[in-house]
Amino acid sequence: MSLVRVHNFSVSLDGYGTGEGQSLEAPFGHAGDRLHRWFFPTRTFRRMQGKEGGETGVDDAMAAAWGTGIGAEIMGRNKFGPQRGPWQDHEWTGWWGPNPVFHTPVFVLTHHPRPTVEMEGGTTFHFLDAGPEEALRRARAAAGGLDVRIGGGPSTVRAFLAADLIDHLHVVVVPIVLGRGERLWEGLEGVEERFRTESVTSPSGVTHLTLTRA
Repeated sequence: MSLVRVHNFSVSLDGYGTGEGQSLEAPFGHAGDRLHRWFFPTRTFRRMQGKEGGETGVDDAMAAAWGTGIGAEIMGRNKFGPQRGPWQDHEWTGWWGPNPVFHTPVFVLTHHPRPTVEMEGGTTFHFLDAGPEEALRRARAAAGGLDVRIGGGPSTVRAFLAADLIDHLHVVVVPIVLGRGERLWEGLEGVEERFRTESVTSPSGVTHLTLTRA
């Protein structure tokens, strides 16, 4: 059976995985880019942008596992874009431009399905009104035996954790306090008991937590 994985999911010291007030100009709300500054200097991030160079330390070593062996992704609607309710703009195809970084089928969870969108580079966005179990069944069927990545945001990762469907969870604890937004761990008391936990600190100041199903 393929694994269900989460990678490079950043949270603040107070547990927020995104800030308050998402908009077209601010995908992570008032958090801005503060949750992800550890990632930007890495070689992995620069390669995703089609650039050379980048740092190759602990942060890059952890970040680089993001794409290996992934055949499909599941994400929440708020990761795909800032619209709410019925779709008003079908021209919107995500934050990532014409050639998104995924290069796999991507299942966007939404109560308002819309036609499938095919992008450059092998990314196809499917819009699905389904719970975690059905979404995972669909994603596994599309993944061709490879693993499925749960891409976020916090409520989507939380729903899959609550349903006990995640096998590997990489969380990056960033030394900032956001105070408001959406917490990853809300309602998940004791979830750590399902996993073996390892941690490594980085000179950038973040702590990488890896939770693997026990």
